[in-house]
Amino acid sequence: MKNLTDMMKQAQQLQSKLADTQAELENAEVEGSSGAGLVKVTLSGKGSMKRLHIDPSLMKPDEAEILEDLIVAAFNDGKTKAEALVADRMKELTGGLPLPPGMNFGL
Repeated sequence: MKNLTDMMKQAQQLQSKLADTQAELENAEVEGSSGAGLVKVTLSGKGSMKRLHIDPSLMKPDEAEILEDLIVAAFNDGKTKAEALVADRMKELTGGLPLPPGMNFGL
C-alpha cells in the first residue's frame, strides 16, 4: 500500500511541475529571424506569435513575395527554437527519460 501512496504523491508532484512549466513556457520568449535579421518574430515558448518586426527597407510593393518568404522563414526559425525549449523542459521534468514521440503533456 505504501508503494501506491508514493506513486500517487509522485504523480501529484509531476502534475504540479507540469502546470508550473506550462506557465513558464507561456511567459518565455524565443526569437526567430531571417534575411540577416531584417525580419524578426517573437514567439511564446508554446509557439504563439507575440511580435513581428519588419525592417522598413523591405516595405516595397515589388518585394512583397520576398517579404512573405522572409516572414515564413522567421516564424519557422522561432517555432524550431520554441520546440527545442519545450524539449529541454521535458527532459528536466522526466529526468532525461525518453518519452514516446508526441507525448509532451500539453507543453
